[in-house]
Amino acid sequence: MNTNRKQFSRGLRVGIPISLGYLAVSFTLGITAKNAGLSAFQATLTSLLVNASAGQYAAFTMMAAQGGYLEIAILEAITNARYILMSCALSQKLPPNGKLWHRLVIGFNVNDELFGMAIAEPDKLKPAYYFGMMAAAMPGWALGTFLGTSVGNVLPGNVISALSVGLYGMFLAVIIPAAKKSKVILGVVTVSMAASFALESLPLFSQMASGTRLILLTIVIAGGAALLFPVREEKKEEDPCES
Repeated sequence: MNTNRKQFSRGLRVGIPISLGYLAVSFTLGITAKNAGLSAFQATLTSLLVNASAGQYAAFTMMAAQGGYLEIAILEAITNARYILMSCALSQKLPPNGKLWHRLVIGFNVNDELFGMAIAEPDKLKPAYYFGMMAAAMPGWALGTFLGTSVGNVLPGNVISALSVGLYGMFLAVIIPAAKKSKVILGVVTVSMAASFALESLPLFSQMASGTRLILLTIVIAGGAALLFPVREEKKEEDPCES
């Protein structure tokens, strides 16, 4: 119990900077929700239940354009499909004899930043650590959405644009330490950035949805890295995604 408390506290400390970044970025999400006709309560509840930045932006934009239910459902499935890959990766980090409710709670809030911090753990992921990150990060995302919906239009446009780049700084904070320690990770990050830019520029792939491009890049680059630079494990554990 004491160990779980320490891990939860460590997760809270890690989650506070993420929460502050979420507070800034979700502010612009709240403005998008208000423009789509949602109330502050509706937008905040969406952020508490969905926890998907790109998915929420896509949904609110489609709502503003009077899109149909089927169109929104298909768009959300494509935009959020990358979380399937993240969940499978996280399942390998969790203890094989872990409790089912741990996996269900973690699966409720798999997003880019928490995933990055969880995967960076050198050993098996402690569920209490992830719960601590969730407890700190989720209120920040919801509060930012509420404030953006309530008072977002008061701020000047250049301030709102500045807030929207906050997540990029957090991504850099996640990948730079790992890239410094491993040349393989540095190479994968460099190839990923170059390939992402190339696919967005090529006519054949530029018309493809951003979520689809991301999934394609993830499968190809991660699969290639796994084949060329496999991670040696002393003991093979069962992968829940293969069962």
